[in-house]
Amino acid sequence: MTTPAETDSRSGIQVLTRAVEILRLLNAYPAGLSQGELGERLGLARSTVSRLLMALEAEGFVASTGPRGRYRLGPELVRLAASARRHAWLDLHPLLVDFSLQIGETVDLSVLEGDRAVFVDQVVADNRLRAVSSVGDSFPLHASANGKAFLAAMPEVEVKRILSGRLDVLTDNTVTSPTVLREQLDAIRARGGVAFDLEEQSAGVCAVGAVVGYLDHDLLAVSIPVPVQRFRGREEELATAAAAFSARVSDWLAVNRDPSAAL
Repeated sequence: MTTPAETDSRSGIQVLTRAVEILRLLNAYPAGLSQGELGERLGLARSTVSRLLMALEAEGFVASTGPRGRYRLGPELVRLAASARRHAWLDLHPLLVDFSLQIGETVDLSVLEGDRAVFVDQVVADNRLRAVSSVGDSFPLHASANGKAFLAAMPEVEVKRILSGRLDVLTDNTVTSPTVLREQLDAIRARGGVAFDLEEQSAGVCAVGAVVGYLDHDLLAVSIPVPVQRFRGREEELATAAAAFSARVSDWLAVNRDPSAAL
C-alpha cells in the first residue's frame, strides 16, 4: 500500500521530470515555443504546461515574450551555466600549480571565446621579474601563444573567417599578414600544437602555448608567459614542457570527464 508521503514524493519527482523536459525542449528551439507547441511535443495537457511555465518563469529559468508569446530559456540558467563552467575550470588548478613549480614560471589557463582567448585561471611563479596578466583579460588570437594554438586547432572555415577580419597591430612584432600567419599555423601543427608569441602581444614578453583539450564543451589552452630576458635560449625546453603538460591534461580529462573511461 502506498503511503501519502510516497505519493507526494512520486508526484514531486514527476513534476521535476516534466520541468526538465520543458527546459531541454526549449534548449533545442532558441527562437522559443508557445504553450501549445510545448504541450503537443511533450504530450502534456495545456493546464499542466501552464503551471510548470509559471513556476519556471518565477524562478528565471524561462522567459516569455508576452502573455501569449513564446517561451525561451531564461537568464537564471545562463548564470548557473557560467558558475558551472568556472567550477569545472578550477578542477584543473592543482595541475597548473604542479606545472608552474616544475618549470619555475607563471602559467595561465585560457578558454576560447569567439575570436578571443580569455584567461580563466593563473598560477604566478615566485620570480622577481615576471609577466602577469589578470584573470578575465582577453587577447586576440593572432597575437598570442594560446590564441595561435587555438587557431591551429580550429576548423578551416573559422580560421578563414578570423584571418580575413581586422588583425590589430599590438607591438612592432605583431604579425598581421594572413599568409604569414597561415605558415605559422602549419608550423604549430607540425610541432604537435605548440605555439610561440615572440613579443607579439606585449613588448618584452614572450610566451609558449598549447591547447589542452575540451572541458564541458570549452576548448582550453595553457600558456607560459616569460620575460624576454629569461625566454631566449629556453624555447625548446618550454615548448617540450608545454606539449607534455597538454598530454597530461588530456589524459586527466579522459579519466575525469569522460564517463566511458571509468567503465
